[in-house]
Amino acid sequence: MTEKMKHIRNFCIIAHIDHGKSTLADRLLGATQTVTAREEKAQLLDNMDLERERGITIKSHAIQMEYTYKGEEYILNLIDTPGHVDFSYEVSRSIAACEGALLIVDAAQSIQAQTISNLYLALENDLEIIPVLNKVDLPSANPEEVSDDIVDLLGCKLEEIIHASGKTGFGVENILAAIIDRIPPPKGNPDEPLQALIFDSVYNPFRGIEVIFRVKNGEIRKGQKIKFMATGNEYFADEIGTLKLNQVPKQVISAGDVGYLISGIKEAKEVKVGDTLTDAKTPTTNMITGFEDVKPMVFAGIYPVDTEDYEELRNSMEKLQLNDASLVFLPESSAALGFGFRCGFLGMLHMEIIQERLEREFNMTVITTVPNVSYLAYTKKDPEKGQVVNNPSDLPEPSKLARRRTIY
Repeated sequence: MTEKMKHIRNFCIIAHIDHGKSTLADRLLGATQTVTAREEKAQLLDNMDLERERGITIKSHAIQMEYTYKGEEYILNLIDTPGHVDFSYEVSRSIAACEGALLIVDAAQSIQAQTISNLYLALENDLEIIPVLNKVDLPSANPEEVSDDIVDLLGCKLEEIIHASGKTGFGVENILAAIIDRIPPPKGNPDEPLQALIFDSVYNPFRGIEVIFRVKNGEIRKGQKIKFMATGNEYFADEIGTLKLNQVPKQVISAGDVGYLISGIKEAKEVKVGDTLTDAKTPTTNMITGFEDVKPMVFAGIYPVDTEDYEELRNSMEKLQLNDASLVFLPESSAALGFGFRCGFLGMLHMEIIQERLEREFNMTVITTVPNVSYLAYTKKDPEKGQVVNNPSDLPEPSKLARRRTIY
């Protein structure tokens, strides 16, 4: 392990919705002077209008902080994650790029469902968990009882729980110290062939697709010819760099670090989240196993208001899928609405957000059909073999239907 890798920490923040993780992330950015007093604002990492309006995090956001601890400089890569269950796929992607996680629990609301769900995801990936009791300054806070709940859940010691307040900034220095002391530095070998995990991507209308990755082994240099292993396509790394509040171009990004890549890719389907980046001349033989496949729970049809906009809607959905890999869609046609797409979502909020993002970010006016779930239908002729039914109109006739059940 190189000296530089010893001073890198990659961590994410996991919590139930509204337990104050975005506010605490703001305090961490302020304490490490990543943002100036002039740039500071609430929900700093939530850069989508929708996120600010609703007060929720929809997208994971990566940002790099620099912090001096005991006379040594450390690089801290923070990935802020959503708390709502409909965006749990974002959390699984962030966890794949980290070695540790801050588990934030509201001192007034205690442990809730999504806290446990995200915690299990983190434990499956062998992440070091740092429990943080947030909002201890609230009059309704019950720190003793909630601390006992955390000890029962994690099996940690009582003194390992850090008391903090995102509102006042209390306990932030202790959190930064714990990140450096408790979270292990990234493993990896800078001398091996390049191996980097793509855990996010964004479509920029001027610069093409921006790929966000975490280097596991080797290093990536500006101008280097790189290869996407899933598609086999090769590109030149026109610009690489790290993510602060704005992008900071660099000449080289080594093992253990998180960065972005711009290589003029215009086609959305050429970049797959979870893919491995490698060097075109000396490629690695191992693809990184990233995160599990997404399982949609709710299905609905999305159709353009004007049938001539079908291709434009397809392009918009592909660009949106870059930024939200949990969106699944297939072409379908309807007698009443013409050509459109059958889309799979992780929940009703996810569906609402996708529809709103299509309208706001891509100026697409769409018609959304009534959401439903998928069924397995068993006929009397073949009662053992179920056929997948995505649309109620495709169900077998009642006289032929033996039984049906929802797919989860």
